[in-house]
Amino acid sequence: MTLKTIMAAFATLVVFTACDKYLDITPKGSQLVRTTQDYYDLVAYPNRGYPVNNFQYLVDDQYLKESNVIGLTPNINTINFLFQEQEDRVSQLNSSSFYNQCYKYIAQWNMIISLVDESPGDSQLKTLAKAEAKMFRAFDYFHLINVYAKAYDASTAAQDGGVCIMDKYDLEAKPVKSTVQQVYDFIQKDIDDAIPHLQEKPTNPYHPSLAFAYALKAKVHLFKREIAEAQAAAEKAMQLNGQLIDLVQYEKLGGPSKTPIIAENNPEVLSYMYINGYSEMNFGYSYMLSPELTSMFDKEDKRFSLFYTKTNASFLDIGAGASYYNVRYTAFFFPTVGLKTPEIYLMLAECYARQDQYAKAISLLNSLRKTRIEGDKAILPVPTTRKEAMDLVINERRRELPIGYHRFFDLKRLNLEKEYAKTLVRVFPIVNKTVEQKTYTLAPNSRMYIIPFPLDAMKLNPNLRLNTDEAVPF
Repeated sequence: MTLKTIMAAFATLVVFTACDKYLDITPKGSQLVRTTQDYYDLVAYPNRGYPVNNFQYLVDDQYLKESNVIGLTPNINTINFLFQEQEDRVSQLNSSSFYNQCYKYIAQWNMIISLVDESPGDSQLKTLAKAEAKMFRAFDYFHLINVYAKAYDASTAAQDGGVCIMDKYDLEAKPVKSTVQQVYDFIQKDIDDAIPHLQEKPTNPYHPSLAFAYALKAKVHLFKREIAEAQAAAEKAMQLNGQLIDLVQYEKLGGPSKTPIIAENNPEVLSYMYINGYSEMNFGYSYMLSPELTSMFDKEDKRFSLFYTKTNASFLDIGAGASYYNVRYTAFFFPTVGLKTPEIYLMLAECYARQDQYAKAISLLNSLRKTRIEGDKAILPVPTTRKEAMDLVINERRRELPIGYHRFFDLKRLNLEKEYAKTLVRVFPIVNKTVEQKTYTLAPNSRMYIIPFPLDAMKLNPNLRLNTDEAVPF
């Protein structure tokens, strides 16, 4: 049984409907998923997608062409882009690809965890399959909780509404909504249960490596502000895989047009996930960088000069100062979601900055920046305050982790701390002179940072209701 055959069968048989039910993914009379090897192969799910369209523009890093806003009937993109908190966004979300995808994957991981022990095959492979499935289940719940609930706050997490936890393959399950604390506890238990059984070098890159596991562990601790634990996990991840692409040297070799780096050859990738699919960056103009983020790149920064443009009038409002990704996916695989090695450097630098070890924090940032920026601009001086050090880390995260959900998650978690909270400001339009220019703002405590559950899921599960005070139309 090949992985391709199993995945083709799975894709045609799974139709996720809501967080209160699964469909049977092993059809009657079939042995598509029968042996332990079949279950293990099922962990490696190529082309996993995490669409960000429900919250893509609730950040200061992404932008919309003016013709995609002006004169249009309000939609979820324009409501988010203009920070229109009082608009009815609930009715805009009849369904959600992000929500459905996450729970579809969770259904798959639960099937493996629940059923692999009954399959014929090697006991060690069963243990490995369960461990890998738990790692990916933790990954999916981490994303669900950071989209649909408040950011983790230790003082309120036990009361804050979270998401539905489904921890087993149970077709009759009727889950209730767990709290933020319960979901984080579940995530951390899955990670800690899995790590002792994972491999440093899995059989193929679609299986989770030990470096991926420690990087995710570090991220979960960091989002909970458990800094010592985050540092220890990040250091372990760095020991396992701290590879970086030297973009300065890469440009001298001709860059993507001369030396393609496809997905499987990108050493920085820790997990192969996408927004929509492996070819998504062929349509990079759909993921436009804001004028603010565009202006944060020095001209010596190869992260911008190799991959972005701000001169194409077909996809940009020339003069607005925005930019977009301009390299085919076959020339360079640019990971937009998931985890990659530069984030390990950034998480570890943040841990050091939060513990007032400024020289260590900046040394890590400079190690990363020297592979991105040519010349003296790569070297940052050591600051003298925690706020200065943290600002350097936060800004580097913006330059290094654009387009996906990273900035949205960072804004949510940092907005809980007054030193790093940010009121987003968007002046719009910039180029069009026939429409009045206005200033739009988004407060750090805005309910817009908590995305409503899709209506179809709430209709099917009466236990599932919003984590905001917005009205549900039924």
